[in-house]
Amino acid sequence: MNAFTLKDITYTYTSTRQNALRDLSFDFPGGKVTVILGPNGAGKSTLMDLLLSFREAQRGEIILFGKPLKSYTKQELGSLIGLVPQEERSRFAFTAFEFTLFGRAPYLHHMKSPQEEDYRAAEAALDMVGMSHLAHRPVGQLSGGEHQLLLFARVLAQDPEVILLDEPTSALDPANTSRIIDIINLLKRKGKTLIITTHDPMLASEAADTLLMIRKGELLYSGDTSEILTGTYLTQLYDTPLTTVSYEDRILITRKM
Repeated sequence: MNAFTLKDITYTYTSTRQNALRDLSFDFPGGKVTVILGPNGAGKSTLMDLLLSFREAQRGEIILFGKPLKSYTKQELGSLIGLVPQEERSRFAFTAFEFTLFGRAPYLHHMKSPQEEDYRAAEAALDMVGMSHLAHRPVGQLSGGEHQLLLFARVLAQDPEVILLDEPTSALDPANTSRIIDIINLLKRKGKTLIITTHDPMLASEAADTLLMIRKGELLYSGDTSEILTGTYLTQLYDTPLTTVSYEDRILITRKM
């Protein structure tokens, strides 16, 4: 079953009358990793906002698990969909553990306090991203990379069916990037649906089952990663000469000299 289905989605900024997305149709398969790949300004973040119901398209329809997205309540969406944003800074003096515990909010009704299962979920999430030793450190004292991992921990504690990740490795060093890719693959094995935006084709090579290539708000190519992640398509997507090389069952991307 598809997690999301987009039907002829068009979104136009009212202030500039400029199309951010135009006539976009695509199926996001459930239980798979789909990467939305494109250069800066392609419309990736706008598409994420639409999937999260933060914005509403002027034309077209978005279906979530067989039902119109707009038919869900906020509480229902809170338990079904989780977000790892590119950046989010807290202005309050929460510890890393308290921040992670916020992921349990969709399950706490009528001002109910967190229960033992919520605390266990937060602890397990911090452990999964390798931050258990920082559980009691104030969020404001974390590095940029640590904070990015903390955002991932919060959504792991939430345990939604669909996880949206906006440029999830942009602030991470190679070691932590590798950790995130391992977690993505673990979540896929658990049957979760992951939708990732990035301008980095190497992340797509490492993690994606399916690719959606967009440029200037329009769909260029879509399909299985092994078929779509080619030098020809990447060159058109980024308007710069790129080539791909197969190495140990992986696709490496290099710039043509």
